[in-house]
Amino acid sequence: MLTGMTGTVLNAIGILLGSLLGLMMSRQFSAPSQLAWRGVMGIVTVIIGLHLAWAGLTGGSTDFLRGLLVLILALITGSLAGRLLHIQKGLNRLGQYAGGRFAKVRRDDPNRFNEGFVVCAVLFCAGPLGIIGAVQDGLVGNWQPLAIKMVMDGLAAMGFVGVYGGGVALSAVPVFVYQGTLTLLVHRLEPFLQQHQLVDSINTVSGMLIFCVALVILELKKVELGNYLPCLAMAPLLTWLLKTSFR
Repeated sequence: MLTGMTGTVLNAIGILLGSLLGLMMSRQFSAPSQLAWRGVMGIVTVIIGLHLAWAGLTGGSTDFLRGLLVLILALITGSLAGRLLHIQKGLNRLGQYAGGRFAKVRRDDPNRFNEGFVVCAVLFCAGPLGIIGAVQDGLVGNWQPLAIKMVMDGLAAMGFVGVYGGGVALSAVPVFVYQGTLTLLVHRLEPFLQQHQLVDSINTVSGMLIFCVALVILELKKVELGNYLPCLAMAPLLTWLLKTSFR
């Protein structure tokens, strides 16, 4: 397995397997089965998110309080930056673009193979969990967030192949390239982040964002996750500033 890319490889495999199963199955999962899958994935995501957030806050009382302060400040400043940059609006536009093309497709459309590739590539690459998971995979080799995305994308692929056919499976390629590139870039930064003890702050924020993903999966709360993505950069920056200020 490629170094630091376990989660990305699993995600691509999940899309391929989901597409293959969708082509082989005579009918899709029933509504109760889909609801059960959603519940299981939501609970697993809660556990992974909270565990990661808590692990990032380990240490003595001073380290714990400083980590908690960084978490709160990172969520506030990061979400503010996300709103100013209109990140969630941009992701919503991508989703609307894919949804519009999906609504127009017909089973007898000769271009449905290409349409399936484009629509699914956009949808599978646009989710915030892909970015969070790629950061975790490259930073500490934590592949679990992208394993969650693997299952979600695989189930979605099973449904899409009924409309688009085999073009859905090819969307695994841009997902692999996009998330893999981000993972490798973060992996190159990992020695610097480790040297300056900035990794825990990123893990804590990542854990809270993954917990928010669970809230969305379980349909408990609508969270504009895209606007919180800058928190991943704000956390190490704030940690650095706090350390240099109190030396």
